[in-house]
Amino acid sequence: MTVALTTRADITLDALHRVAWQGEGVRLTEAALRRIAECRASFLQLIDIDPNLVIYGVTTAMGELADRRLRPEERDRHARIKAFAAATAFGDPLPDRVVRGIVLARLANFLEGHAATTPRIALAVAAMLDGGPLPEVPAAGQGGAGEILALYPLFAALSAGFELEVKERGSLINGSPCAAALVADAALAARRRVRLAETVFALSIEAFRAPLEHYDAALEALWGDAHEATALRGLRAFLDSSGDGRRGYQAPVSYRIVPRVLGQAHRALATAERAATVSLASASDNPVYIPPDEAGPGHPHGRCLSTGGYHNAMATPALDDLAAIWADLCLLCDRHSSKLLAGRVSHLPDLLMVGRDPSDSDGHGSLGYVPMAVTGYLEQAKAAAQRTFIPGTEAAGSGQDDVATTAFPAWSKEERAGRCLDAALAMLAVVASQALHVTGRAAPPALRPFVDEVRAVVPPVAEDRVLGPELGRLAQRFTQRVFATA
Repeated sequence: MTVALTTRADITLDALHRVAWQGEGVRLTEAALRRIAECRASFLQLIDIDPNLVIYGVTTAMGELADRRLRPEERDRHARIKAFAAATAFGDPLPDRVVRGIVLARLANFLEGHAATTPRIALAVAAMLDGGPLPEVPAAGQGGAGEILALYPLFAALSAGFELEVKERGSLINGSPCAAALVADAALAARRRVRLAETVFALSIEAFRAPLEHYDAALEALWGDAHEATALRGLRAFLDSSGDGRRGYQAPVSYRIVPRVLGQAHRALATAERAATVSLASASDNPVYIPPDEAGPGHPHGRCLSTGGYHNAMATPALDDLAAIWADLCLLCDRHSSKLLAGRVSHLPDLLMVGRDPSDSDGHGSLGYVPMAVTGYLEQAKAAAQRTFIPGTEAAGSGQDDVATTAFPAWSKEERAGRCLDAALAMLAVVASQALHVTGRAAPPALRPFVDEVRAVVPPVAEDRVLGPELGRLAQRFTQRVFATA
């Protein structure tokens, strides 16, 4: 299957999921190609009629040479420069799904003519998504003022295959398709991760026998927040037909605030989805061409503006918010695991002693060490979830490139924090499963398939055994759920 693209509005989160995660190709419609060609013709007329027009990278040189005007006869020669020296970033590459997302997001500048390039270049970019191998794009070392260090290596081979014309090189390497793809990738993963967290915390609530009043529907109106209401409803759906014999007084704070914290997870998810939706369809080129029908009266050939559209200011805060909530949820995993294992708090059989003679060794069964591992992942998540600020830079002494882009480090930190949460959730799920096992209780109907999945990887503990490899496999399984293509 292919995704048909006519306008920028066609590049959505759903389209990115199909193209980047599921591997579908794209097709530029005849209407899109006609629009691209019309805008290219208007743009060429614009630069021909006014010899004094200043357009960065078209009638001027680029970078620190932007003050140098190009004579008309110099423009074509300047357009054909293969300036691949900018491809200096190296290190571990971005996942292929993210690179595919960048290529898809790159097309937003082309579809409605704002790149002012030829249809052949737009078609060549679209053809990169036909299933062949894509160039590697380093995730590290991305300290450029825009996204050139990532976009140069991505489109180097494409550029080498054409005699580029005016504005075509800049239309490949300027803009913010990387930030758009990174926040979209995180948003898609966050959808699954929030659902996974709701599932595990509902299981923990049931295992602890926390009073259901903590998650009552009446709280939705009292709190007045749509995202917290969503969390309350999600928990109640899992806890429907749950067991009786619940504790007769309030649970610890870490249990009572679950819907509030999960509400923040839904809020962070919504913010990331909005940032992705806006960014994917954004024309972020620099300079950006405004066609005649958008430029208004007095501009029969359109306008061309130099902008800061290549700096995406909404993607990084959205990624930071996701990383922060993953760290907070790791903290709740830490507290829940410890409370479930402490019989004096949970009023459950002391799970620390499973499989152990109380007079033997230190009295800690293998489950007793699980919260220690959760704490380790919590600290790693907290270290990753540090706010990303705009860094300053003075590339090659240029007076222009004085700040760097932020989406790459923010995405890397969010992904690290998210994988820490997957591990913490896996360990909490095992402890909660054990609590149900030793008390002979079945999980509520909505949670039973999940408990079966957990126990298929980490069976209930009847005697001490090395749990690390099993917990690792379950954590990996949870991460696979998060990034599943279906």
